[in-house]
Amino acid sequence: MTTISTIEDLEAIYGQPGETSLVKELDHLIPEYAAFIEASPFVALSTAGPEGLDCSPRGDLAGFVRIHDHRTLMMPDRRGNNRADSLRNIVRDGRVGLLFLVPGSGTTLRVNGRAQLSADAELCASFAVDGHAPRCVIVIAIDSVYFQCARAIVRSGLWDASRHVDPKSLPTPGAMLAATSNASIDGQAYDAEWPGRAAKTMW
Repeated sequence: MTTISTIEDLEAIYGQPGETSLVKELDHLIPEYAAFIEASPFVALSTAGPEGLDCSPRGDLAGFVRIHDHRTLMMPDRRGNNRADSLRNIVRDGRVGLLFLVPGSGTTLRVNGRAQLSADAELCASFAVDGHAPRCVIVIAIDSVYFQCARAIVRSGLWDASRHVDPKSLPTPGAMLAATSNASIDGQAYDAEWPGRAAKTMW
């Protein structure tokens, strides 16, 4: 296998980015970028820590990532599996990357920056849904923000309903837990109980 091991080797194959690829990157939000964040109900959050990298899905009501000002974003940490991998990383290494998606749109928005966690009671309360406040809020100082063109979404057919996979054709979370635990966890029971448990702990 031939590997690319230097930037010079890489540039010999790919050349230099075009003007539109560079001019779109800013260190602050503009109204057009802000509008995309406000419409997004889903973002992938990437973090780094001593144990390595992590990428976590974050989803909520559209606009759940709050624009505090043109250089600052705030995101509530909603309930999940309680591993807190992203939060542990942020405490030790604040670098983060975010990829915002909007259902139906091929364009995505990328944000890179530095994050810290706030457990301020008033701030957390401001993100409450149905009376449930997050335990902390991720506060992100923007270093760079830019849109990504639609090629990946178009190639994948992500929003094309005719290409959606029937979930029943995939292993269930319970089946995966049964496999990873050598059957010490009852996968069928997990799958049966999860909808009710999730409904009670969504926020």
